[in-house]
Amino acid sequence: MKCYECAREGKDTDAVGICIVCGRGVCKEHLIHEETPAWEGDYPIKLKPDLEHIKRIVCVPCHQALKENCLFNEVC
Repeated sequence: MKCYECAREGKDTDAVGICIVCGRGVCKEHLIHEETPAWEGDYPIKLKPDLEHIKRIVCVPCHQALKENCLFNEVC
């Protein structure tokens, strides 16, 4: 699998992880590995604090979207 973001930039980079939000393959440069809020599978998304404190992989665009919508700050 190749990194989605690198492919958009015209690069050919192997993915090292998969974003838990959107499912895109991401390389080391385009992933963020940190503790994220947990959510249940229904819409609208309802976030809750991660009581297990597990670090998860998210791609840069999904991480930015979560941060811009203050979803991290409201829960964590």
